[in-house]
Amino acid sequence: MNREMLMLVDAISREKTVERDVVFGAVEAALASATKKLHGGEVDIRVAVDRDTGDYETFRRWHVVPNEAGLQNADAEVLLFEAQEQIADIEVDDYIEEAVDSVPIGRIGAQAAKQVILQKIRDAEREQLLNDFLSRGDKIFVGTVKRLDKGDIIVESGRVEGRLKRSEMIPKENLRSGDRVRAFILGVDPTQRGPQIMLSRSAPGFMIELFAQEVPEIEQGLLEIKSCARDPGSRAKIAVVSHDRRVDPIGTCVGVRGSRVNGVTTELAGERVDIVLWSEDPAQFVIGALAPANVQSIVVNEEPHAMDVVVDEENLAIAIGRGGQNVRLASELTGWRINIMTAEESHAKQATESEGARALFVDKLDVDEEVADILIAEGFTSLEEVAYVPLQEMLEIESFDEDTVHELRTRAKDALLTMEIAREEKVEEVSQDLRDLEFEGKGLSPELIAKLSDGSIHTRDDLADLAVDELTEMTGVDEAQARALIMKAREHWFTA
Repeated sequence: MNREMLMLVDAISREKTVERDVVFGAVEAALASATKKLHGGEVDIRVAVDRDTGDYETFRRWHVVPNEAGLQNADAEVLLFEAQEQIADIEVDDYIEEAVDSVPIGRIGAQAAKQVILQKIRDAEREQLLNDFLSRGDKIFVGTVKRLDKGDIIVESGRVEGRLKRSEMIPKENLRSGDRVRAFILGVDPTQRGPQIMLSRSAPGFMIELFAQEVPEIEQGLLEIKSCARDPGSRAKIAVVSHDRRVDPIGTCVGVRGSRVNGVTTELAGERVDIVLWSEDPAQFVIGALAPANVQSIVVNEEPHAMDVVVDEENLAIAIGRGGQNVRLASELTGWRINIMTAEESHAKQATESEGARALFVDKLDVDEEVADILIAEGFTSLEEVAYVPLQEMLEIESFDEDTVHELRTRAKDALLTMEIAREEKVEEVSQDLRDLEFEGKGLSPELIAKLSDGSIHTRDDLADLAVDELTEMTGVDEAQARALIMKAREHWFTA
């Protein structure tokens, strides 16, 4: 019988083109399953088959668990102190094994053994096919729609299948069985039952790869797509840069009579593509990303990573786009928050900011409005700038002599120190559980804690009780951050 088993293993291994160890593993699983049924309960059985002779041994085993954990399954677990009575140096997560009678191969249910072996082999075949496919390094999956599975589409390419979820399809796209389809490979989800290759037709990466196929200069390294933003099925923007001065990046991506960009558009259900010239200068990049709108002026705010973009009335609607589409895509493409405004709105905002800076300088530097206005006119907006910009920059201000400059810098530093002490005192007023609250991978900043303290928010529960609009008004964080912060503060209510 053992000789026959070895012959069977060799035959299956050759027929299914899988390793002998995989088939042996399937045989061991079948024997273990049959032995487990004889013992009953939730026992743990291990079978070891000799790969050369076909002889096999069967063991019942118990998993060693910590004493304080207690037994969750008495049939297959043993506490550490009990295990140590048998084996002195045994540790947690080791196993105690006891040899038991082996089930003869002829005695196990033939159908059950066959099913276990075939399933193991199918799993091994699928894993091998998947690994072979992924080793090719393809980024686009080309196949045929095979079937629907709970709203998802299963796409078949040779003997490999991918899963295209409804959320990853282009809106209003109607794919049917037998349709030829291309999709971007997002990755592999080993927890997924059935096809594990996750596909997308709405991801920005899909458009980038489609252009790479249509534009040989990208593969040659002459052109590079820096970023992509999409409103799938409607409109998209890509940022391109040329690494060869002789190559026009936009014209090359468009192609003769639009042949290249039209190839991409056709694949994406008519999705219109704006091709933008990438620039190292963030302001210039944003101006290009907002095309076809014409920009009058732009103000870059580094700290909040935002830009105020001024357009005239005629370009306002174009810059914003239908439903805010144009500015949203431009923001995603560039990575900057873009605020579109008219010249009047810009002047009003600047006036408000100047008024705030004027009040700050008058109060903290103990100067009159004339001196404050000179600082504002020279581009100073904060005490930190007055205190720490290079000395030479301030000495170049014609209205100030050297003594005045040194005095202003000293007063600014003293004011910052006083404010920092006051901020630390406010932080001390806040409970430790609120100070320890982790948000976006780190603790709350002292500035944010101080603002919460000013608003009489001193504990985590105080924060959890706030409404989103109350928190945004109090701290200046945006609505999404406020909502996330409040939910984080409420977590302990549901885990306690």
